[in-house]
Formats: sequence, C-alpha cells, structure tokens
Amino acid sequence: MSKEAWLMNPLLCLIGLGLFFWVPCGWSMEVTAPANIQAMNGTNSRLSCTFTSCYKVNNKKFSMNWTYRECDNCTEQMFITFQQKIINLKLERFRDRMEFTGNPNVNDLSVTLRDVKLDDQGIYTCYVLNPPDRYSDHKKIKLQVITEAPPERDSTVAVIVGASVGGFLAIIILVLMIVKCIRRKKQKNAEDQKTEEEGKTDGEGSPEEGAKLP
Repeated sequence: MSKEAWLMNPLLCLIGLGLFFWVPCGWSMEVTAPANIQAMNGTNSRLSCTFTSCYKVNNKKFSMNWTYRECDNCTEQMFITFQQKIINLKLERFRDRMEFTGNPNVNDLSVTLRDVKLDDQGIYTCYVLNPPDRYSDHKKIKLQVITEAPPERDSTVAVIVGASVGGFLAIIILVLMIVKCIRRKKQKNAEDQKTEEEGKTDGEGSPEEGAKLP
C-alpha cells in the first residue's frame, strides 16, 4: 500500500464520521404539541408547543408563528410571531386574552388563552424554524370548548363494581364460616353423645363381672 493510500483511508473515515454526525443534526428539529385540548368555558387554557433542535436559538435567525383557523378549510390568521423578539399581533378575535407564556431560550413556545369563550374553538398551529436546521416543522392543536365538566363515569362504575364484588365475597365468606361452625358443633355433639354412651356401657358391665367372682 502506498503512503498516499495509507493516509487517504483515515481521512475518508474522518469525513464519513463527520457526515454521520452532521446529517442527523440538520434533520433533527422537531415540534411537539398535544393534538387535542379540552378547555372549560371561562377558564384559562395553555396551548403547549415545544421543539427539539441540535442548535441554540439565534434571535436573528429564529422564526416562529402561531396561527388560528375555525375549521380545516378556513383561512389561517396569525396572532403571534417572532421577529428577533415575540410580537403579539393582538388579533381582534382574542385582543388581550392571548399571551405568550413560553421561553424560546429553553425551546418553549407555549401560549395561554385567558377567559376561553365558545368562539375560541378551532385549530391552532405552531410553526417553528431554527436555523441552521434546514427544515421547519409545525404541529396542530384542536381546541374544544366545553360548558361543563364531563361526568366521571368510569371511576363511578369501577367503585360500584368493586363494592358489589367485595360485598358478594364478604357474604360468601360469612356463609362458609357459619356452615363451618355448624359442622363443628354437630361433630362435637356427636362426640359427646358417643362418649356418654360408652360411659353407660362400662357402668352396666361392672356388676356382672362382680357376680362371677367366687
């Protein structure tokens, strides 16, 4: 092997390792958010949005947008964006009720909607681009506004079933104990009666034996 070829092999290995570790970072930016959120009418609801990236946030390059639309085919309306800083566009629909409550430096882009109204129901989308990551990512959150808390049917049914089974088992155990006590009492009475009869038999046999003696 020539000296040039011997030197080229380690160089190719280093380049390959560099590409192996560099390529995933360029593809690793990912946004995470819940697909569905239920909010009680009149309460505050936090719309969580976080992201993972190999790179720290650079305010001059980082980009983020929050949008809202009433339905899948409706037009999106931007209400919060990031242009070197957080900018709340104060959309007429939300006015001062929408607030950015995240922290881009820790990859948290969450917002909080205060005093939720029935009209706030819809689709909220969090868009993120964090250069030098090559590709952006986004997640949709479907907000459902309810007027009353759903009944806890599952827990109630579980309690009823558990109580019924427990009561049934307690009755069975009680019946078995009673039956066992009755059997023991009958067995004891039988033993006492047998002992008494044996005693009578022994008493009746003694005079006869005395008469046989000279």
